Amino acid sequence: MLEVLNTLLWGPGTLALILGTGVWLTLRTGGFPQRNLGRALTLSLGREARRKGRGGVSPFGSLMTALASTVGTGNIVGVAAALVSGGPGALVWMELAALLGLASKFAECMLAVKYRRVRRDGTRWGGPMAVMEARLGAPGRWMGKLFAVFALLMAFTMGALAQSGALADTFSAAFTLPRWRVGLVTAALALTILLGGIRRIADISTVLVPVMALLYLGGGLAVILGNLRRLPEAVTLMLRCAVAPEAALGGALGIVTRREALRWGVARGVFSNEAGLGSAAITAACADTEDPVRQGLISMTGVFFDTMVICAVTGLAICCSGTLGAADGNGRPLTGAALTLRAFETVLGPLAPWLIGVALGLFAFTSVLGCAVQAETTASYLLGPEAVRPCRVLYGLAVFAGAVIPMATVLQLADLANALMAFPNLVCLLLLSDEIAGECRRKDR
Repeated sequence: MLEVLNTLLWGPGTLALILGTGVWLTLRTGGFPQRNLGRALTLSLGREARRKGRGGVSPFGSLMTALASTVGTGNIVGVAAALVSGGPGALVWMELAALLGLASKFAECMLAVKYRRVRRDGTRWGGPMAVMEARLGAPGRWMGKLFAVFALLMAFTMGALAQSGALADTFSAAFTLPRWRVGLVTAALALTILLGGIRRIADISTVLVPVMALLYLGGGLAVILGNLRRLPEAVTLMLRCAVAPEAALGGALGIVTRREALRWGVARGVFSNEAGLGSAAITAACADTEDPVRQGLISMTGVFFDTMVICAVTGLAICCSGTLGAADGNGRPLTGAALTLRAFETVLGPLAPWLIGVALGLFAFTSVLGCAVQAETTASYLLGPEAVRPCRVLYGLAVFAGAVIPMATVLQLADLANALMAFPNLVCLLLLSDEIAGECRRKDR
């Protein structure tokens, strides 16, 4: 039942709505987010972005917390799966979708900062639900509630359960540890951090996210450089497969059509960077800044780092290594982490399993932390501030459970929640596109 529902919800119509929203916002803003990407990167990495105010979360800390949630095992596993299902052309469509996603991510995060609220202790909170309530009247109240329910479900399924399961997979295989023991340690570490609130999560994310990203990117770039002579051929193949009606790839992949490349590239791009889903806006609202447009620009760089850098390096490493289409011992095409590992082994040899294992572990753990911010914010919105502490405890228990329960139904629920939280958020962005464009025009003057 869930599989059928997800097939319908994540069909061409939903992907067209997500892409179409990105196109519309790009046109309405005159390409403001894309034109200011360089400035956004400068703002994100500058000293000013690291300053904390009374709320205790710097703009950079907010970005790193959002990236902690966004950059997960999908950057390693999902990209490889997209290349197997959609061919090398899927990577081209993934990057084009990310370019349009900059506008959606900028808009949702800018609005979240503009309409956020302040607690008694000075910390800020908000997100699409607060925007909907403030700007869409009576319909906005029930739209906000729906969004919050599905965002809470997504945080528990995709964040606590699925990422903990991925972590248990990695460490139980690498070190022959019982899954329950991995789950217990992960839950204890996560709960220790979560009880410190958003400030502690942001502080930890500010350290872990850059370290894990640089570690993985270093390995990926080494693979690309080690196979540099194949790079022109790989890029040519990617472009040809992205636009040709169909391409014969040989090996285990056979024939891949342009439609499949488009579908898998766009879908993986959306799942990876979450532009248009509204999740990053919840974290953006916590930032210590009084300039919504500035924070929108900083937050949208999450799309750049996640998809245009990390996913691109994964895809290029696989395509350059010549391992795409390779089969396992049973004659089935390698996919997911196994394919990425095979690609890294072409240059890094025995170091590859360690690098991929550590990267998967860090990606999964930081995703657990990042999604916790969304969980406690939406729980507080739905049930009141007194729900925050019980939510943290339940989230910690869910992290343990994720290590020991089957993942099939959990992943189906996560996909369902992702789609259902996207609909009210995208409608809100389209209805407020005039306001978004107005904010951009004021900054352009």
